Amino acid sequence: MLTEAEIDAFWTDGFVRVDDVFPDEDVEELRALTADPSIQRELAKRRASERTVHLIPLTTRLAGFKELACDLRLTGRVAQLIGDDIQLSNSKLATKPPTAGAGAFPWHQDFAYYTHTNFDLLTVAVALDDVTPENGGMYAVRGSHRLGLLDHSRDGWMTGGCVESHHWETQQEAVVPLMSKAGGITIHHCLTLHGSPVNRSGMPRRLVVFQYRAGDCYQLADNVWEDTGFQVHGTPGHRVRCVPMDIVLPRNRGWERFCGEPHGSVYRQIGSRARDWNNESLSAVDVEGKG
Repeated sequence: MLTEAEIDAFWTDGFVRVDDVFPDEDVEELRALTADPSIQRELAKRRASERTVHLIPLTTRLAGFKELACDLRLTGRVAQLIGDDIQLSNSKLATKPPTAGAGAFPWHQDFAYYTHTNFDLLTVAVALDDVTPENGGMYAVRGSHRLGLLDHSRDGWMTGGCVESHHWETQQEAVVPLMSKAGGITIHHCLTLHGSPVNRSGMPRRLVVFQYRAGDCYQLADNVWEDTGFQVHGTPGHRVRCVPMDIVLPRNRGWERFCGEPHGSVYRQIGSRARDWNNESLSAVDVEGKG
């Protein structure tokens, strides 16, 4: 369980680090999962990128990752922050390429890429290696979760990160390392501004990352992954909680190419077949000049 001090740190700073959550033998088992040939083949396909490699959705690939997503050492702590009814938003293996000088990830807020009806979303990262400045450990801007959603767009198109650079360039005292030893975890709020530099170590840096949401937190944009909505703690509910927010969703070229929609497959709440049928109906109206 989180201590009162750790809970206060999360809500005050927007993040918290907890050491020694998993013993060495558990860490070795998780490392063995990442060494599975099926995982390594998928990682090899993505390592041409100079950024951090994200293998999504992780829980569907090996049963051990699904079990980890439900582990009470994680979900019990998450429940203290967002309530007992918890679903998985997505899961991934986040690795820094072992090539020295690769693997940077720009400053961003997670919520910008998978907006929901409220802000009870958070990210838990399980460290499989010691996370250090040398291997591209993460940094966060203390208290940035209270700024609201920042701009992640240029000319109406989604970018790979936040464009309001003054938050980390001119407030260096607020930029702090968010790193943990192998077996430890970090938890950060969905609006916490964070990023990571390149891996200079020449060694791999592996994190198992689960993005959890409250059961009444409904997704508005990004894609629905195979494990999205997996109930990892508590019981499924049938309520959606909406909080006041004013969000402009920039268009995303990547999602437009992938699924034909500018904000991911979930944005318009319309399935692919329904979209085709709707387009057929609109075409008929255009041709006939009537409904």
